[in-house]
Amino acid sequence: MAFTPVETIALIIILVGAIKIVVLLVNPKAWMNFAKSVYSKPSLTSLVALVLAAVVLWYLIQSGMTIVQILAVTAFTTLLIMVGLAKEVGPLMKKYESMIEKGNLWKEYWLYTLVWILLMIWGAWELFA
Repeated sequence: MAFTPVETIALIIILVGAIKIVVLLVNPKAWMNFAKSVYSKPSLTSLVALVLAAVVLWYLIQSGMTIVQILAVTAFTTLLIMVGLAKEVGPLMKKYESMIEKGNLWKEYWLYTLVWILLMIWGAWELFA
């Protein structure tokens, strides 16, 4: 069975999700060790994730999806992530408040913010142009 690129992306998410759940059920420490190794170099992790996000975005656009559709799916995904993170936000808020006080919030998150601004402009352009 040949999969389209979008179906391949979905299959990867299904497989990684299933592996994660099984490993967390059987040996949660193993998953935590893996996660620690992935995030041990945050700059590299961010760069790899950004490149992969660009590749996925390219394949989604090539499949015929519009940026508006992609942003709508992003809203769904964001809400699911909020369910899992709602109880964990306290420490993050303290971190961000500290960064704001020190004046380095935008120094840390400029690229991430720029990507979101570009996606929002693109989406608004498609909606209103």
